[in-house]
Amino acid sequence: MSRVFGQISRGGWLYSLWKFSRPHTIIGTTLSVLSLYLVAISSNSSPLPTPYSLLSLVGAWLACFCGNIYIVGLNQLEDVDIDKINKPHLPVASGEFSLAIGRLIVGVTGTSALLLAWLFGPFLLGMVALSLLIGTAYSLPPIRLKRFPFWAALCIFGVRGAIVNLGLYLHFSWVLQQNQGIPAKVWVLTLFILVFTFAIAIFKDIPDMEGDLQYNITTFTIQLGKQAVFDLARWVITVCYIGMILVGLLRLAEVNSVFLVIANAAALSVMWWQSRKVDLEDKSAIARFYQFIWKLFFTEYLIFPVACLLG
Repeated sequence: MSRVFGQISRGGWLYSLWKFSRPHTIIGTTLSVLSLYLVAISSNSSPLPTPYSLLSLVGAWLACFCGNIYIVGLNQLEDVDIDKINKPHLPVASGEFSLAIGRLIVGVTGTSALLLAWLFGPFLLGMVALSLLIGTAYSLPPIRLKRFPFWAALCIFGVRGAIVNLGLYLHFSWVLQQNQGIPAKVWVLTLFILVFTFAIAIFKDIPDMEGDLQYNITTFTIQLGKQAVFDLARWVITVCYIGMILVGLLRLAEVNSVFLVIANAAALSVMWWQSRKVDLEDKSAIARFYQFIWKLFFTEYLIFPVACLLG
């Protein structure tokens, strides 16, 4: 074991692990767990957390955290040569982590995710197991669904949009001993995240075009061009926000309509303002806007549960 880790300094280990975990995905996972917990709490007759429900929140987060690292880590292990072109700062591509260390982390986190989910309940186990299965099919040969634009996008928004949101709500509803039906507000959030994640899935390939071309990874950006995918992503996000605004205006879910409308209208305005400043010939500008899209994604996971709690 010491031989495996010997090449990494103590001071750099945690930072390298943080990069390996892809922080923006960890933040998204953390907020999704917290958001669905709060939405479930808002549906409870006594909307006060109990010690057991808080323990289940921590357990669900740990299982999802480990599952997240497994999925993004496996992708890095299979994309070392591509990442040396597209993302040379990542630990395996840069040589900070050897393949042996990467495999060890992926093995430990994948196993831990399943064990933790098994300990905390059937719905959590089903959600984590299905997510890991799809994540494996996305990256690992011979299936390697990321080679195909449609299936790659379906994997990403299917897991983050549908499986995670519905699975987490059912888990927390089960913990809180609620009716196992899924209320309208959960479907609203799930549909928003589902469609929004599609925009993330197609946009993420714009700054990676060079490496994908060299290693024959077909993406919508390669097929349609940067401008077309950029415009499509903007309009998909716009549809998401307009949908949320209509939910508030038409009172289609048990939420605080005024807060929901104002917050989503503000986010939509900021998105268009930021998008007009993006130079598609500047890779760093594209990457910054991609990170901004993730911030919008994070923000909705804060906006919606607040609207539910205020509703």
